[in-house]
Amino acid sequence: MTEATSDTMSSWLSREELDSARERLPILYVDAVPVRVDSQGALLHVALLLRASGKGEITRSLVSGRVLYGERVRAALLRHLEKDLGPLALPRVPPSPQPFTVAEHFPHEGVTPFHDPRQHAVSLAYIVPVEGDCDPQQDALELTWFTPEEALMESVLAEMGGGQDVLLQHALRHLGC
Repeated sequence: MTEATSDTMSSWLSREELDSARERLPILYVDAVPVRVDSQGALLHVALLLRASGKGEITRSLVSGRVLYGERVRAALLRHLEKDLGPLALPRVPPSPQPFTVAEHFPHEGVTPFHDPRQHAVSLAYIVPVEGDCDPQQDALELTWFTPEEALMESVLAEMGGGQDVLLQHALRHLGC
């Protein structure tokens, strides 16, 4: 086990510790919108994961997860991209990534378009070009590549929850779609 892996593993909170922190503090997350671009950098496709929610619902989602204590944002992005897309995804995350937006998730609906009934969370959102082979991992059931037009279809957006549909729309607008 490497020193970085050891440091990350010691940063995990028990279920009780995490629940307690969620009641008192905003939790930092990263969201990643995986994309395929052509040689000129023009957007070709955007990837959405298919997951089973805790309530047994099947939903589409972005790559998302917590930033651990002592973990750099870039490392958290790479960790979650590998966790969801597999080790051969080859994401292109710059040395000093800049989010395209910041999303504030509240446990009360209506404060922002972003809702997480478990907690108050702040998410740094990134658009990440992916060059390799993606193979959904962990709790991701499937990965689907959509054209920008397909990703913006009401039927696809309706499959996303917690405001991730809004985040996807922001990302595509940011890319000029």
